[in-house]
Amino acid sequence: MKKKQVLLVFMLLFSVAPGFSQMMEAPEWTATTDPDDFEKGDEVVLQLAAEIHKDWYMYSNDFDPDLGPMLTEFNFKENETYELVGDINPVGQKKKFDELWGGEYTYFTKIARFEQKIKVLAGQPEIKAEVSYQICSDVNGQCIPFETEVVLNPKETAENNAVVKNDEKINQREGDIQVKKLEPFTNKFKTEEQEDDLASLAMFFLISFGAGLAALITPCVFPMIPMTVTYFTKSGGDRKKGIFNALLYGLSIVSIYTIIGTVFSLIFGAGFANFLSTHWLPNLFFFAIFLLFALSFFGLFEIRLPNKMVNNIDSQANRGGLLGIFFMAFTLVLVGFSCTGPIAGTILLQAASGEAIKPLVGMLGFSIAFAIPFTLFAIFPGWLKSLPKSGGWLNTVKVILGFLELALALKFLSIVDQVYHWNLLDREIYLALWIVIFTLLGFYLLGKLVFPHETKKEHTTAFRMIGSVLVFSFVIYLIPGLLGAPLKPLAGYLPPMSTQDFKIVDNQGGVESERQQLVGCDQPKYDDLLELPHGLQGYFDYDQALECARKEDKPIFIDFTGHGCVNCREMEATVWSDPEVLKILKEDYIVVALYVDEKVELPKNDWYISAYDQKLKKSMGQQNMDFLIQRLNANAQPYYTLVGRDGNLLAAPKGYDLNVDNFISFLEEGTKFYKKNDFGNEQPI
Repeated sequence: MKKKQVLLVFMLLFSVAPGFSQMMEAPEWTATTDPDDFEKGDEVVLQLAAEIHKDWYMYSNDFDPDLGPMLTEFNFKENETYELVGDINPVGQKKKFDELWGGEYTYFTKIARFEQKIKVLAGQPEIKAEVSYQICSDVNGQCIPFETEVVLNPKETAENNAVVKNDEKINQREGDIQVKKLEPFTNKFKTEEQEDDLASLAMFFLISFGAGLAALITPCVFPMIPMTVTYFTKSGGDRKKGIFNALLYGLSIVSIYTIIGTVFSLIFGAGFANFLSTHWLPNLFFFAIFLLFALSFFGLFEIRLPNKMVNNIDSQANRGGLLGIFFMAFTLVLVGFSCTGPIAGTILLQAASGEAIKPLVGMLGFSIAFAIPFTLFAIFPGWLKSLPKSGGWLNTVKVILGFLELALALKFLSIVDQVYHWNLLDREIYLALWIVIFTLLGFYLLGKLVFPHETKKEHTTAFRMIGSVLVFSFVIYLIPGLLGAPLKPLAGYLPPMSTQDFKIVDNQGGVESERQQLVGCDQPKYDDLLELPHGLQGYFDYDQALECARKEDKPIFIDFTGHGCVNCREMEATVWSDPEVLKILKEDYIVVALYVDEKVELPKNDWYISAYDQKLKKSMGQQNMDFLIQRLNANAQPYYTLVGRDGNLLAAPKGYDLNVDNFISFLEEGTKFYKKNDFGNEQPI
């Protein structure tokens, strides 16, 4: 198991790499007039609306165009049948201040509405508008620009006065412009979405399983094992019945916790991740909840369910039969809540930031581990003799969990701090707090720190000594992070390196003020308009990057990006800024950034008609988007692709993922595959 995974299990930390989809269909636009009955000379309102996919939003057109996001733009093709009156206006847009852009923008969810007043110059006006816009999602971190033609022609649509042609085909009146078909990159890899989803869910199941085992050795649960087992050993000598009842008891525990996970999943589905990842309120709430859990484990108070509720459930257990066994399991869940509640709550809150199935998987793993001992001891009661006796060690486990909850609480506060740039939890401060927390845990295990409700230990047991060695080793590992060490196994869980002010360690490949120069390659096209972040030098044209890659004998890193892609900027600020990532990009790859929303119109001899949608591609952005669609069957950004010189992918393409370790693994996988297959001797397609 990797170091990072060991640390995750030890600390019950978890972070999911958001999956990403392939082709997203354009929103469906409609056009109507108000009123729908008009005559020549009338002024009417043209109403344009688009249905936005769930968990996505569309930028409006009434904020500062220099802010960053791509404004929705309408280009009406005027003719003798109508004329525009005034400007087009959004209706019902929302506002949001974004710290990353440094300003306020407006946007739509569910439905985007715009109104344009027109004067009718003919009885049946024919209105066409080309709409360019961008939709984004904070759930999966994608942004996609679209261009759509909306057509209003009452002659063709007498029923509702509107028709939308999202896939309007361009005729070939442009002369000798050729249709261009791009061959897809050869892909021998499973999609990252398939691999990451399965791996992350499997890992989360194991972490939850470990949490279930930890819940068993708490003071609220451990003493109940022999008490519960006694009930099943008194089955009138019928061993088969006793085994059946024990299995039913275990299944009842699993079903109760799984139901809790299912309900949580229905309430907090994937869409909740958007709110969780950007808003201060839920993260501060979760920070407070984890702090509450920690104080409870420290013995300041106990979190208990109402006695009346517990007694009512317990009374149902006395009914006997199958239903009675189920209520016995329910009573165990409720009575042990003061210890298991914070642990189960930790799993659910960690799952809230991922896909909807995670709470279900987490509760399944937790409950199976929790139920197995009760079931096995009921079937084999002789094993009870091997159990250690209840005592002060149970409280020790509870306090250890309290320290872990306290460390976990900082994660949610850090999310708020990064989003709103409060600068309260910069990387060194976060690390300092962790160092203090785990140092105190180490002293507690050595018996140097005693809580008021405990008695001072006269001797340090072997288990406490081993535990303290592990904890202090972890503390020593954290200390170089204060000096600027990257701490790669924890990179995805600490604040980004860019938030650290104090650095003694000189990390090679760090951010440079001057742009790195490529040796032996041509000057990049369009470098007077575009640039790469962090002093990286690269290209903005794929063919030019491919030529340089042949000269340098290096693979190509393609960054499908956009000027208005907020998550592209976040990836560059949080992940690309990591010294190890920058070092790999500079030394091992030829970097090419393909902006899919760049409006620069190319020379006419570079225009072509796409074989994908039969539309004329004039601008750099249109051709880059067509490149992405035809060669990779995708249309979302950010989208990172590693390509060998023969047209083969070197790894499964990667989408938005703020985990630095994942990105480093992605880059290293590409270089290893490139060297292994000796692409330098191949001819590119």
